Amino acid sequence: MRKILIPTDFSENAMNALRYAVELNKYEYCEFFIIHAYDDSNSDKAIDTACIDEELVKVLSDIRKISPNPRHQYKTMAILGNLVDNTNDLVDQENIDILIMGTRGKTDDRKMTFGSNTLQVVRYVKCPVLAIPNGCKYTQPKNILFPTDYLMPFRRRELKLLSTLTKSFRSIVNFLYVSDYEKLSTRQEDHKKFISTSLPEAELKFCTTQADDLTEAINQFIEKNEIDFLVMVNSRNSYLESILYQSTIDKIGLHIKIPFLAMQNLDRN
Repeated sequence: MRKILIPTDFSENAMNALRYAVELNKYEYCEFFIIHAYDDSNSDKAIDTACIDEELVKVLSDIRKISPNPRHQYKTMAILGNLVDNTNDLVDQENIDILIMGTRGKTDDRKMTFGSNTLQVVRYVKCPVLAIPNGCKYTQPKNILFPTDYLMPFRRRELKLLSTLTKSFRSIVNFLYVSDYEKLSTRQEDHKKFISTSLPEAELKFCTTQADDLTEAINQFIEKNEIDFLVMVNSRNSYLESILYQSTIDKIGLHIKIPFLAMQNLDRN
């Protein structure tokens, strides 16, 4: 059974991500953990926990009306404390497979691709994170872009997650290597071979392109190939890590308007 963690701040953006999550996983047996993390240490007013519980009940009622799927089970939790720390604890305790959330929450600053909570989660939570842009309507992920330099080893568990997604929707996975040199090193070839064996039922396309700017290459590939799902790996010294530590992703022009899966090549305790 797939275990899916859904943080919510009770905004429409969070509900949209939950709707996307149940549609994406409609063929899978899943257990959804819908959590609201709150911190009353910085507030002048006491947090009304009864109100939070009522909001969680409403979220659960709404999603069951939208998707009365017998394959899906739900648990709701109100958790006092920091979102990232509590999320990581729950990832470990429940062996969570994937976290799904909106790119922005209640503040909904339309000038930013990611809100602060989403950025923190993608940076530090040690499981795959699927970020759903605000207003993004569900479509089957038929055409997936996966930029990679093949330098870092991939995690079998996370490729297995991608494999089950691609199998359900018969997706094409486009691996994009941006380099002036087409020839790969022995280590890169080994990692590329590992991808192929880990995604045996997906249609894989391995593309190499020259570009002065990786961000521009990704944006152009998304536009020219009608990509509807982006996958990247967050690891030490990776491209994704470097852009996540910009003050905002928008500063370097990576405009993400499609679902974005960050796979975490980070140590998982």
